[in-house]
Amino acid sequence: MRNLAVTESSPGSPAQADHFASGLQFLAFELANEHYAVDILRVVEIRGWTPVTAIPNTPSFIKGVLNLRGTIVPILDLRERFHLEARPYTQTTVVIVVSIQTETGQKVVGMVVDAVSCVMDIMEKDIKPAPDFGTSIHTEFIKGLATTDAQMVMLLDLDRMLSGSETQQLNTVNKESIE
Repeated sequence: MRNLAVTESSPGSPAQADHFASGLQFLAFELANEHYAVDILRVVEIRGWTPVTAIPNTPSFIKGVLNLRGTIVPILDLRERFHLEARPYTQTTVVIVVSIQTETGQKVVGMVVDAVSCVMDIMEKDIKPAPDFGTSIHTEFIKGLATTDAQMVMLLDLDRMLSGSETQQLNTVNKESIE
């Protein structure tokens, strides 16, 4: 995902203030040769892939948990979550740690992606709703679509990454991990 408009500004700078008045910032990443992005304000950190502690009886897309400065963080493989072809993790594989809102409150989760691309600016007026394909194709994780430099970017709805029952499973795992 090259040639995307990237606004470089330091926190609190006039350039940053102008940017927030004119659009939104997203962290762009690649997954199975497609382009996705998440709201930059929801990103906690970006980490290289490291092995995680596997947790039994969780959905297959939950690779396990890691301890992030005292917080147990579940790690989701977005390829598996989106039913894409599996691929071995490489040097470019990263975990994007994000904050999501669940039925039980704020939760920090990590998402395994193929590679991080850049921070991109998207004007609100340039975000289109996800298409409705009917019941055969699920777009519940897609908040909207944007086109930048002739590339389609899918904007993810982080708050829909986990269902209520999956969140309950992870809450149980977190309590057991702490005890």
